[in-house]
Amino acid sequence: MSALELNDVAVPGRLMPVTLALAPGQLAGLVGPNGSGKSTLLQAAGGLLAHSGGVRWLGRPLARLPVGERGRLAAWVPQEAHFEFGFTVRSVVAQGRFAHGDDEQGVEAALERFALTALAHRPVNQLSGGERHRVLLARALATGAAIHLWDEPLAALDPRHALEVLKLAREITHAGATLLFSLHDLRLAHNLDVVAVMDAGRLRAVGAPEEVLTPELLIEVFGVRVRRESGLNLFLP
Repeated sequence: MSALELNDVAVPGRLMPVTLALAPGQLAGLVGPNGSGKSTLLQAAGGLLAHSGGVRWLGRPLARLPVGERGRLAAWVPQEAHFEFGFTVRSVVAQGRFAHGDDEQGVEAALERFALTALAHRPVNQLSGGERHRVLLARALATGAAIHLWDEPLAALDPRHALEVLKLAREITHAGATLLFSLHDLRLAHNLDVVAVMDAGRLRAVGAPEEVLTPELLIEVFGVRVRRESGLNLFLP
C-alpha cells in the first residue's frame, strides 16, 4: 500500500494531471524551475488546494478523512514563515499536537532537535527568517505524522541547519514515515530515494535520482549542463 498516492491530480491553469505514488519510508524530492508547479502539487497533495483527481493517504481517500484525522496523519510546512501574532516559539511548536488533544508529547524534544530551547519563550514574530522556518519544522516533527509535505524547507537555512534538516528527514523516513519536499539544489537531490521533476505544470520524470537526473533532462528542463568535478562538499561533523 502506498503512503501517499496521487491519481490524475490537476489544478486548472497551474498543474496538468499528475500520477504519483510514494511508499512508507520513502524520502522524495520535487525539483523544477521556478513556477513549474512544485508548490501547487504539494498543496494539492495536502488537501490545501482545490483540485481534480484523487489523493489517498495510507490507502484512504483524502476527501473522506475528517479534519482532525488529517491533522494526525500529515504535517505541512509552508514555503513562507509568516506570523501575524506574537505567539511564543513553544506555543507554535505545541500546535503540532492540537489534533492529538494538545497532549504536548514530543514538543520539548522537537524544540531541542532544532536548537530552539533557548528561544522557547520568545515571540515567534521577532525571530529571523531562518529561525522561523526551524519553528515550523519543529512543529511538523512534533506531530509524529506518517506523511510529511514540506515546501522548500531548506531555502532560508544556513548550511549547517540545512544539513541538520536533511539528517532529520532521513531519520523520519527511517522510522517509517513518508516525506515529500521541494528543493532547488540538484546536488542534494542525489541523496534522496525518489526525485520527481516538474516542468511547466507537468510531471516530466520520477524515479531514483541517478535514473532521472540525466544530462539530457537537465538541459531540457533547467537549461544547464552537468560537469562532474571536485568541489566544496559540506557534511555534519
